[in-house]
Amino acid sequence: MDDPTRPIDRLLRIMARLRDPQGGCPWDLEQDFASIAPYTIEEAYEVADAIDRGDLHALKDELGDLLLQVVFHARMAEEQGAFAFDDVAAAIADKMVRRHPHVFGDARVADAEDQTRSWEAIKRAERAAAGEADPSALAGVSRGLPEWQRAVKLQSRAARVGFDWPGPEPVLAKLQEEIGEVRAEFARGDVAANHDRLQDEIGDLLFVCANLARHARVDVGAALRQANLKFERRFRAMERLAEADGTPLASLDLQAQDGYWERAKRLEREPRE
Repeated sequence: MDDPTRPIDRLLRIMARLRDPQGGCPWDLEQDFASIAPYTIEEAYEVADAIDRGDLHALKDELGDLLLQVVFHARMAEEQGAFAFDDVAAAIADKMVRRHPHVFGDARVADAEDQTRSWEAIKRAERAAAGEADPSALAGVSRGLPEWQRAVKLQSRAARVGFDWPGPEPVLAKLQEEIGEVRAEFARGDVAANHDRLQDEIGDLLFVCANLARHARVDVGAALRQANLKFERRFRAMERLAEADGTPLASLDLQAQDGYWERAKRLEREPRE
């Protein structure tokens, strides 16, 4: 029975009220799984951003927003008679117990790497029990992942059967090879007419970049978020510097803009009193 004092039960009641055809929220009533999915992905990234910034107050809020997404999807499923929030919670609790026999059973693992192998073996057994017949080492890698994350997962799965470079050096050599192939495609001259080939070669280049990050044990998403933040920080500094000089940044040629970029970089390196 629901406990009216528990915040999760209050949240479930609020969502049910928002989705009530009699007096609920028109926007919430218009939504379905497909329309809500982009918000779910966005909220997951907001959680990651709060973690990157080390902002625990924001993290609390963002985790709440993400929880709301789970409650929203579960409510829509309950309305269709498919499942409810408690079923979602029960299913993940059962899965965690099932996939951690070294904690909740008598199994033993030597270390985190051994536990990862055990986890994957249990997942394969679960897929087989569910009737999935795909025997590939790549089976189960979701097509719904961001493509950079899917690239890393595909590479990691292939590595588990030995299909992997032995270290970063051959990956760096492959990266240079792929850059050369992209250069060759640009050298053809007509970018629009050569779009498909450029897309193919740039895709290969990005795939190798993801592999390089994997060998460096660097999270591709975190690295790219950091690069985005650095670019935004420096570009905003350029705008402020140009404004202080009385010159709109957009009115300057590329050489002058590069000068402001270098100034912004120097300001970052200067010690702050």
